[in-house]
Amino acid sequence: MMHYDILIVGGGHGGAQAAIALRQAKYEGSIGVVNAEPEYPYERPPLSKDYFAGDKAFERIMIRPAAFWAERGVDMMLGLRVEVVDPSAHKVILSDGATISYGNMIWATGGSPRPLPVEGGNLPGMHVVRTRADVDGMLDGLDEVADIAIVGGGYIGLEAAAVLRKMGKKVTVLEAMDRVLARVTGEPLSRFYEAQHRAHGVDVRLGVEICGIQGDDFVTGVRLADGAVIPAQMVIVGIGIIPAVAPLLNAGASGGAGVDVDAYCRTSLPDIYAIGDCAAHANDFAGGNIMRVESVQNANDMANAVAKSLTGAVTQYHAVPWFWSNQYDLRLQTVGISAGYDFTVLRGDPNTRSFSVVYLKAGKVIALDCVNATKDYVQGRLFVTEGLSPMVQQLANTDVPLKELAAALMAN
Repeated sequence: MMHYDILIVGGGHGGAQAAIALRQAKYEGSIGVVNAEPEYPYERPPLSKDYFAGDKAFERIMIRPAAFWAERGVDMMLGLRVEVVDPSAHKVILSDGATISYGNMIWATGGSPRPLPVEGGNLPGMHVVRTRADVDGMLDGLDEVADIAIVGGGYIGLEAAAVLRKMGKKVTVLEAMDRVLARVTGEPLSRFYEAQHRAHGVDVRLGVEICGIQGDDFVTGVRLADGAVIPAQMVIVGIGIIPAVAPLLNAGASGGAGVDVDAYCRTSLPDIYAIGDCAAHANDFAGGNIMRVESVQNANDMANAVAKSLTGAVTQYHAVPWFWSNQYDLRLQTVGISAGYDFTVLRGDPNTRSFSVVYLKAGKVIALDCVNATKDYVQGRLFVTEGLSPMVQQLANTDVPLKELAAALMAN
Protein backbone atom coordinates (compact mmCIF):
# COMPACT_ATOMS: atom_id res chain seq x y z
CA MET A 1 0.00 0.00 0.00
CA MET A 2 1.39 3.36 -1.02
CA HIS A 3 1.51 6.16 1.52
CA TYR A 4 1.70 9.93 1.13
CA ASP A 5 2.09 12.45 3.90
CA ILE A 6 -0.25 14.68 1.92
CA LEU A 7 -2.58 13.22 -0.68
CA ILE A 8 -4.20 15.71 -3.05
CA VAL A 9 -7.31 14.50 -4.87
CA GLY A 10 -7.88 16.54 -8.03
CA GLY A 11 -5.39 17.99 -10.49
CA GLY A 12 -7.12 21.24 -11.43
CA HIS A 13 -6.17 24.74 -10.30
CA GLY A 14 -6.71 24.05 -6.61
CA GLY A 15 -4.90 20.73 -6.46
CA ALA A 16 -1.97 21.95 -8.53
CA GLN A 17 -1.62 25.14 -6.49
CA ALA A 18 -1.74 23.20 -3.23
CA ALA A 19 1.22 21.07 -4.32
CA ILE A 20 3.12 24.13 -5.58
CA ALA A 21 2.47 26.11 -2.39
CA LEU A 22 3.54 23.23 -0.16
CA ARG A 23 6.89 22.93 -1.90
CA GLN A 24 7.33 26.71 -1.92
CA ALA A 25 6.84 26.60 1.85
CA LYS A 26 9.74 24.08 2.02
CA TYR A 27 7.47 21.17 2.88
CA GLU A 28 9.63 18.05 2.65
CA GLY A 29 7.05 15.31 3.15
CA SER A 30 5.73 13.09 0.36
CA ILE A 31 3.01 14.52 -1.89
CA GLY A 32 0.80 12.55 -4.25
CA VAL A 33 -1.83 13.93 -6.63
CA VAL A 34 -4.68 11.78 -7.96
CA ASN A 35 -6.02 13.35 -11.14
CA ALA A 36 -9.02 11.94 -13.02
CA GLU A 37 -7.77 13.38 -16.29
CA PRO A 38 -4.86 11.85 -18.25
CA GLU A 39 -3.29 15.31 -18.50
CA TYR A 40 -0.90 17.16 -16.24
CA PRO A 41 -2.59 20.17 -14.58
CA TYR A 42 -3.68 22.92 -16.95
CA GLU A 43 -5.70 26.12 -16.89
CA ARG A 44 -9.43 25.68 -17.46
CA PRO A 45 -10.61 29.21 -18.38
CA PRO A 46 -8.92 29.14 -21.82
CA LEU A 47 -10.95 26.05 -22.74
CA SER A 48 -13.93 28.21 -23.71
CA LYS A 49 -11.75 31.05 -24.96
CA ASP A 50 -8.19 30.97 -26.34
CA TYR A 51 -7.77 27.19 -26.57
CA PHE A 52 -11.17 26.72 -28.19
CA ALA A 53 -10.41 29.50 -30.66
CA GLY A 54 -7.03 27.98 -31.53
CA ASP A 55 -5.16 31.03 -30.24
CA LYS A 56 -3.25 29.01 -27.62
CA ALA A 57 -1.71 25.57 -27.94
CA PHE A 58 -2.25 23.17 -25.05
CA GLU A 59 1.36 23.56 -23.91
CA ARG A 60 0.72 27.25 -23.30
CA ILE A 61 -2.14 26.60 -20.89
CA MET A 62 -0.34 24.02 -18.75
CA ILE A 63 0.02 25.28 -15.18
CA ARG A 64 3.58 23.96 -15.11
CA PRO A 65 5.61 21.89 -17.62
CA ALA A 66 5.25 18.14 -17.15
CA ALA A 67 8.81 17.82 -15.85
CA PHE A 68 8.13 20.32 -13.04
CA TRP A 69 6.20 17.87 -10.90
CA ALA A 70 8.84 15.16 -10.86
CA GLU A 71 11.54 17.75 -10.18
CA ARG A 72 9.59 18.91 -7.11
CA GLY A 73 8.94 15.41 -5.87
CA VAL A 74 5.20 15.49 -6.56
CA ASP A 75 3.88 12.12 -7.73
CA MET A 76 1.17 12.52 -10.38
CA MET A 77 -1.29 9.64 -10.67
CA LEU A 78 -3.10 10.45 -13.90
CA GLY A 79 -6.34 9.01 -15.23
CA LEU A 80 -7.44 7.78 -11.80
CA ARG A 81 -10.21 8.65 -9.35
CA VAL A 82 -10.71 8.15 -5.64
CA GLU A 83 -13.74 5.88 -5.32
CA VAL A 84 -13.78 5.20 -1.56
CA VAL A 85 -12.57 7.22 1.41
CA ASP A 86 -11.98 5.52 4.77
CA PRO A 87 -11.38 8.42 7.17
CA SER A 88 -10.81 6.27 10.26
CA ALA A 89 -8.05 4.28 8.57
CA HIS A 90 -6.75 7.32 6.68
CA LYS A 91 -6.83 5.53 3.35
CA VAL A 92 -8.53 5.71 -0.04
CA ILE A 93 -9.28 3.21 -2.78
CA LEU A 94 -8.66 4.29 -6.37
CA SER A 95 -10.59 3.44 -9.52
CA ASP A 96 -7.92 0.87 -10.45
CA GLY A 97 -8.33 -0.90 -7.11
CA ALA A 98 -5.13 0.42 -5.54
CA THR A 99 -5.16 1.54 -1.91
CA ILE A 100 -3.32 4.63 -0.69
CA SER A 101 -2.88 5.75 2.90
CA TYR A 102 -2.38 9.38 3.84
CA GLY A 103 -1.48 11.65 6.70
CA ASN A 104 -3.54 14.61 5.49
CA MET A 105 -5.75 14.86 2.42
CA ILE A 106 -6.75 17.85 0.30
CA TRP A 107 -9.92 17.26 -1.73
CA ALA A 108 -9.84 19.46 -4.85
CA THR A 109 -12.02 17.61 -7.34
CA GLY A 110 -14.17 20.46 -8.65
CA GLY A 111 -17.23 19.02 -10.33
CA SER A 112 -18.74 17.48 -13.43
CA PRO A 113 -20.96 19.34 -15.92
CA ARG A 114 -24.64 19.14 -15.10
CA PRO A 115 -26.36 17.08 -17.82
CA LEU A 116 -29.43 18.26 -19.71
CA PRO A 117 -32.23 16.08 -18.28
CA VAL A 118 -34.33 15.66 -21.42
CA GLU A 119 -35.02 12.96 -23.99
CA GLY A 120 -32.11 12.76 -26.40
CA GLY A 121 -29.73 14.43 -23.98
CA ASN A 122 -27.12 11.70 -24.55
CA LEU A 123 -27.15 11.73 -28.34
CA PRO A 124 -23.85 12.10 -30.21
CA GLY A 125 -23.35 15.79 -30.91
CA MET A 126 -24.11 16.81 -27.32
CA HIS A 127 -21.11 18.51 -25.68
CA VAL A 128 -19.95 20.20 -22.50
CA VAL A 129 -16.94 22.42 -21.79
CA ARG A 130 -15.03 21.18 -18.78
CA THR A 131 -11.90 19.34 -19.93
CA ARG A 132 -9.40 19.41 -22.76
CA ALA A 133 -10.99 16.24 -24.11
CA ASP A 134 -14.39 17.96 -24.17
CA VAL A 135 -13.09 20.81 -26.31
CA ASP A 136 -11.01 18.58 -28.55
CA GLY A 137 -14.12 16.49 -29.16
CA MET A 138 -16.03 19.57 -30.30
CA LEU A 139 -13.23 20.77 -32.53
CA ASP A 140 -12.89 17.39 -34.22
CA GLY A 141 -16.35 17.60 -35.75
CA LEU A 142 -16.72 21.34 -36.11
CA ASP A 143 -15.93 21.59 -39.81
CA GLU A 144 -19.07 19.63 -40.66
CA VAL A 145 -21.33 21.71 -38.39
CA ALA A 146 -23.22 24.81 -39.51
CA ASP A 147 -25.82 25.31 -36.75
CA ILE A 148 -24.97 25.21 -33.05
CA ALA A 149 -27.31 25.55 -30.09
CA ILE A 150 -25.89 26.57 -26.73
CA VAL A 151 -27.98 25.72 -23.68
CA GLY A 152 -27.23 28.18 -20.90
CA GLY A 153 -26.44 31.88 -21.02
CA GLY A 154 -23.72 31.92 -18.38
CA TYR A 155 -20.03 32.65 -18.83
CA ILE A 156 -19.24 29.32 -20.52
CA GLY A 157 -22.12 29.55 -22.97
CA LEU A 158 -21.51 33.15 -23.95
CA GLU A 159 -17.75 32.70 -24.31
CA ALA A 160 -18.30 29.69 -26.55
CA ALA A 161 -20.87 31.65 -28.57
CA ALA A 162 -18.37 34.46 -29.17
CA VAL A 163 -15.69 32.04 -30.39
CA LEU A 164 -18.11 30.17 -32.64
CA ARG A 165 -19.42 33.34 -34.24
CA LYS A 166 -15.84 34.30 -35.10
CA MET A 167 -15.62 30.92 -36.82
CA GLY A 168 -18.67 31.80 -38.89
CA LYS A 169 -21.07 29.35 -37.26
CA LYS A 170 -24.77 30.07 -36.82
CA VAL A 171 -25.30 30.18 -33.06
CA THR A 172 -28.45 30.15 -30.93
CA VAL A 173 -28.21 30.69 -27.17
CA LEU A 174 -31.10 29.21 -25.17
CA GLU A 175 -31.46 30.57 -21.63
CA ALA A 176 -34.18 29.43 -19.21
CA MET A 177 -34.16 32.65 -17.19
CA ASP A 178 -35.31 36.06 -18.38
CA ARG A 179 -31.76 37.33 -18.95
CA VAL A 180 -28.25 36.01 -19.51
CA LEU A 181 -25.74 35.94 -16.65
CA ALA A 182 -28.69 36.21 -14.27
CA ARG A 183 -27.00 34.19 -11.53
CA VAL A 184 -23.85 36.27 -11.41
CA THR A 185 -24.63 39.85 -12.37
CA GLY A 186 -27.24 42.62 -12.45
CA GLU A 187 -29.72 43.43 -15.18
CA PRO A 188 -27.80 46.35 -16.77
CA LEU A 189 -24.86 44.11 -17.58
CA SER A 190 -27.10 41.26 -18.73
CA ARG A 191 -28.88 43.51 -21.21
CA PHE A 192 -25.58 44.90 -22.47
CA TYR A 193 -24.21 41.43 -23.23
CA GLU A 194 -27.46 40.31 -24.82
CA ALA A 195 -27.26 43.29 -27.17
CA GLN A 196 -23.60 42.64 -27.96
CA HIS A 197 -24.20 39.02 -28.88
CA ARG A 198 -27.19 39.88 -31.00
CA ALA A 199 -25.16 42.53 -32.78
CA HIS A 200 -22.65 39.79 -33.64
CA GLY A 201 -25.38 37.62 -35.10
CA VAL A 202 -26.15 35.34 -32.16
CA ASP A 203 -29.82 34.40 -31.77
CA VAL A 204 -30.34 34.92 -28.02
CA ARG A 205 -33.59 33.42 -26.73
CA LEU A 206 -34.66 34.01 -23.14
CA GLY A 207 -37.19 32.30 -20.89
CA VAL A 208 -37.17 29.14 -22.98
CA GLU A 209 -37.91 25.61 -21.83
CA ILE A 210 -36.21 22.71 -23.59
CA CYS A 211 -38.27 19.54 -23.76
CA GLY A 212 -36.08 17.34 -25.93
CA ILE A 213 -33.19 16.84 -28.33
CA GLN A 214 -34.08 15.66 -31.80
CA GLY A 215 -32.10 13.17 -33.82
CA ASP A 216 -31.73 9.45 -34.46
CA ASP A 217 -28.04 8.64 -34.56
CA PHE A 218 -26.92 12.24 -34.16
CA VAL A 219 -28.26 15.58 -32.95
CA THR A 220 -30.37 17.44 -35.51
CA GLY A 221 -32.19 19.99 -33.36
CA VAL A 222 -33.43 21.22 -30.00
CA ARG A 223 -37.16 21.00 -29.34
CA LEU A 224 -38.67 23.77 -27.20
CA ALA A 225 -41.80 23.61 -25.06
CA ASP A 226 -43.60 26.05 -27.38
CA GLY A 227 -43.20 23.61 -30.25
CA ALA A 228 -40.34 25.37 -31.99
CA VAL A 229 -37.34 23.35 -33.14
CA ILE A 230 -33.91 24.97 -33.27
CA PRO A 231 -31.81 23.32 -36.01
CA ALA A 232 -28.47 22.14 -34.61
CA GLN A 233 -25.84 19.62 -35.57
CA MET A 234 -24.06 20.38 -32.30
CA VAL A 235 -25.43 21.28 -28.87
CA ILE A 236 -23.23 22.70 -26.10
CA VAL A 237 -24.65 22.47 -22.58
CA GLY A 238 -23.43 24.94 -19.96
CA ILE A 239 -25.88 24.83 -17.05
CA GLY A 240 -23.52 24.51 -14.10
CA ILE A 241 -21.66 21.70 -12.37
CA ILE A 242 -22.36 18.94 -9.90
CA PRO A 243 -19.67 19.02 -7.17
CA ALA A 244 -17.59 15.84 -7.19
CA VAL A 245 -17.83 15.01 -3.49
CA ALA A 246 -19.73 11.69 -3.35
CA PRO A 247 -16.84 9.69 -1.79
CA LEU A 248 -16.54 12.24 1.02
CA LEU A 249 -20.28 12.37 1.68
CA ASN A 250 -20.44 8.57 1.61
CA ALA A 251 -17.68 8.58 4.24
CA GLY A 252 -19.79 10.79 6.50
CA ALA A 253 -18.61 14.29 5.64
CA SER A 254 -21.03 17.14 6.24
CA GLY A 255 -22.38 18.62 3.04
CA GLY A 256 -24.87 18.39 0.23
CA ALA A 257 -24.39 20.64 -2.76
CA GLY A 258 -20.67 20.44 -2.12
CA VAL A 259 -18.74 19.45 0.98
CA ASP A 260 -18.90 21.79 3.97
CA VAL A 261 -15.67 23.33 5.20
CA ASP A 262 -14.83 25.68 8.07
CA ALA A 263 -12.81 28.90 7.99
CA TYR A 264 -9.63 26.84 7.62
CA CYS A 265 -11.03 24.73 4.73
CA ARG A 266 -11.33 21.70 7.01
CA THR A 267 -14.12 19.20 6.37
CA SER A 268 -15.89 17.44 9.22
CA LEU A 269 -13.68 14.39 8.59
CA PRO A 270 -10.33 14.23 10.43
CA ASP A 271 -7.30 15.54 8.54
CA ILE A 272 -9.27 16.13 5.33
CA TYR A 273 -9.45 19.58 3.75
CA ALA A 274 -11.51 20.63 0.72
CA ILE A 275 -10.87 23.54 -1.63
CA GLY A 276 -12.14 25.11 -4.83
CA ASP A 277 -15.42 24.63 -6.66
CA CYS A 278 -16.56 21.72 -4.48
CA ALA A 279 -16.04 23.44 -1.09
CA ALA A 280 -19.08 25.09 0.52
CA HIS A 281 -17.93 27.77 2.94
CA ALA A 282 -19.13 30.85 4.78
CA ASN A 283 -17.89 33.58 2.45
CA ASP A 284 -16.95 36.83 4.18
CA PHE A 285 -17.73 38.81 1.03
CA ALA A 286 -21.24 37.38 0.71
CA GLY A 287 -22.40 38.36 4.18
CA GLY A 288 -21.15 35.08 5.64
CA ASN A 289 -23.59 33.05 3.54
CA ILE A 290 -22.66 29.43 2.83
CA MET A 291 -21.74 29.10 -0.82
CA ARG A 292 -19.43 27.55 -3.36
CA VAL A 293 -17.35 29.96 -5.45
CA GLU A 294 -16.47 28.61 -8.87
CA SER A 295 -13.37 30.56 -9.82
CA VAL A 296 -9.64 30.14 -10.26
CA GLN A 297 -9.07 32.76 -7.57
CA ASN A 298 -11.06 30.84 -5.00
CA ALA A 299 -9.30 27.56 -5.79
CA ASN A 300 -5.83 29.11 -5.65
CA ASP A 301 -6.41 31.14 -2.49
CA MET A 302 -7.97 28.21 -0.65
CA ALA A 303 -5.01 26.08 -1.73
CA ASN A 304 -2.57 28.64 -0.38
CA ALA A 305 -4.42 28.88 2.94
CA VAL A 306 -4.37 25.09 3.41
CA ALA A 307 -0.70 24.86 2.44
CA LYS A 308 0.13 27.44 5.11
CA SER A 309 -1.88 25.56 7.74
CA LEU A 310 -0.12 22.31 6.88
CA THR A 311 3.31 23.91 7.15
CA GLY A 312 2.90 25.50 10.54
CA ALA A 313 1.22 28.84 9.85
CA VAL A 314 -2.43 28.05 10.53
CA THR A 315 -4.39 30.35 8.22
CA GLN A 316 -8.06 31.12 7.67
CA TYR A 317 -9.36 31.57 4.13
CA HIS A 318 -10.23 35.22 3.61
CA ALA A 319 -9.87 36.51 0.06
CA VAL A 320 -12.02 38.81 -2.02
CA PRO A 321 -13.47 36.85 -4.97
CA TRP A 322 -12.71 37.96 -8.51
CA PHE A 323 -13.69 36.65 -11.93
CA TRP A 324 -13.17 37.49 -15.58
CA SER A 325 -14.67 36.74 -18.99
CA ASN A 326 -13.50 37.53 -22.53
CA GLN A 327 -16.16 37.84 -25.23
CA TYR A 328 -15.36 39.44 -28.60
CA ASP A 329 -13.36 42.61 -27.78
CA LEU A 330 -14.94 42.89 -24.34
CA ARG A 331 -13.04 42.04 -21.17
CA LEU A 332 -15.30 41.73 -18.16
CA GLN A 333 -13.56 41.86 -14.77
CA THR A 334 -15.54 41.37 -11.57
CA VAL A 335 -14.48 41.90 -7.99
CA GLY A 336 -16.70 40.91 -5.08
CA ILE A 337 -20.00 39.02 -5.03
CA SER A 338 -23.05 41.00 -6.11
CA ALA A 339 -25.67 38.57 -4.73
CA GLY A 340 -28.04 40.38 -2.39
CA TYR A 341 -27.35 43.89 -3.74
CA ASP A 342 -30.10 46.47 -3.29
CA PHE A 343 -28.78 49.27 -5.53
CA THR A 344 -26.60 49.68 -8.59
CA VAL A 345 -24.67 52.63 -9.95
CA LEU A 346 -23.66 52.89 -13.60
CA ARG A 347 -20.20 54.37 -13.93
CA GLY A 348 -19.56 55.40 -17.53
CA ASP A 349 -21.49 54.96 -20.76
CA PRO A 350 -22.11 51.44 -22.15
CA ASN A 351 -22.21 52.94 -25.65
CA THR A 352 -18.47 53.62 -25.33
CA ARG A 353 -17.93 49.91 -24.54
CA SER A 354 -16.00 50.92 -21.42
CA PHE A 355 -17.99 51.21 -18.20
CA SER A 356 -18.59 49.69 -14.77
CA VAL A 357 -21.61 48.63 -12.75
CA VAL A 358 -21.16 49.13 -9.01
CA TYR A 359 -23.27 47.06 -6.62
CA LEU A 360 -24.21 48.32 -3.16
CA LYS A 361 -25.98 46.78 -0.19
CA ALA A 362 -27.14 48.97 2.68
CA GLY A 363 -25.01 51.76 1.23
CA LYS A 364 -21.77 49.75 1.08
CA VAL A 365 -20.02 48.69 -2.12
CA ILE A 366 -20.03 44.88 -2.34
CA ALA A 367 -18.98 44.28 -5.96
CA LEU A 368 -18.04 45.85 -9.31
CA ASP A 369 -18.48 44.56 -12.85
CA CYS A 370 -16.01 46.36 -15.10
CA VAL A 371 -16.19 46.12 -18.89
CA ASN A 372 -12.99 47.27 -20.60
CA ALA A 373 -12.39 49.35 -17.47
CA THR A 374 -9.35 47.82 -15.80
CA LYS A 375 -8.60 50.89 -13.68
CA ASP A 376 -12.04 50.71 -12.10
CA TYR A 377 -11.52 47.02 -11.44
CA VAL A 378 -8.11 47.49 -9.81
CA GLN A 379 -9.04 50.60 -7.85
CA GLY A 380 -12.51 49.36 -6.93
CA ARG A 381 -11.15 46.38 -5.01
CA LEU A 382 -10.52 48.60 -1.98
CA PHE A 383 -14.20 49.59 -1.87
CA VAL A 384 -15.13 45.92 -1.53
CA THR A 385 -12.45 44.87 0.95
CA GLU A 386 -13.08 47.89 3.18
CA GLY A 387 -16.86 48.06 2.74
CA LEU A 388 -16.74 51.73 1.78
CA SER A 389 -19.95 53.76 1.56
CA PRO A 390 -19.59 56.51 -1.08
CA MET A 391 -22.29 58.86 -2.30
CA VAL A 392 -24.01 57.66 -5.47
CA GLN A 393 -23.10 60.86 -7.31
CA GLN A 394 -19.45 60.34 -6.43
CA LEU A 395 -19.44 56.79 -7.76
CA ALA A 396 -21.07 57.81 -11.02
CA ASN A 397 -18.56 60.62 -11.67
CA THR A 398 -15.95 59.13 -14.01
CA ASP A 399 -13.88 62.32 -13.82
CA VAL A 400 -12.79 61.26 -10.34
CA PRO A 401 -10.66 58.07 -10.24
CA LEU A 402 -11.91 55.50 -7.77
CA LYS A 403 -8.57 55.50 -5.94
CA GLU A 404 -9.01 59.19 -5.12
CA LEU A 405 -12.56 58.62 -3.93
CA ALA A 406 -11.45 55.69 -1.78
CA ALA A 407 -8.63 57.70 -0.25
CA ALA A 408 -11.00 60.54 0.62
CA LEU A 409 -13.50 58.16 2.22
CA MET A 410 -10.87 56.39 4.27
CA ALA A 411 -9.41 59.68 5.46
CA ASN A 412 -12.73 60.74 6.98
